[in-house]
Amino acid sequence: MAAMTYEAIVEAARDKFCDIDVSDVQGVRAFQINIEGKSVNGIFYIEIKDGKVNVEPYEYYDRNAIITVNPTNFIKLINGKLDPVAAFTSGKLSVDGDVNAALEMIKYIKA
Repeated sequence: MAAMTYEAIVEAARDKFCDIDVSDVQGVRAFQINIEGKSVNGIFYIEIKDGKVNVEPYEYYDRNAIITVNPTNFIKLINGKLDPVAAFTSGKLSVDGDVNAALEMIKYIKA
């Protein structure tokens, strides 16, 4: 696997979310993702709005939750190799804010 960079992580999230059907989501859901690792740190957001998912490399202040995770576990999560609930309960990712909204967003990853 190539060296993991912040840009590669944001791109992987974009690739994963761009084709997901979120037409059933009412209103706006926004999640800030804090990547915290030994060599890679960064913040980006995932926004579900108007039936589309946007992934942008910025902080998002009017958010439902902040999800903090290390780069390796984030990639495992979006590739379906790490169960989001197990990751949450074992402390591999933390949620600050609306935990239910965060888990709802994560279920789209698994779709």
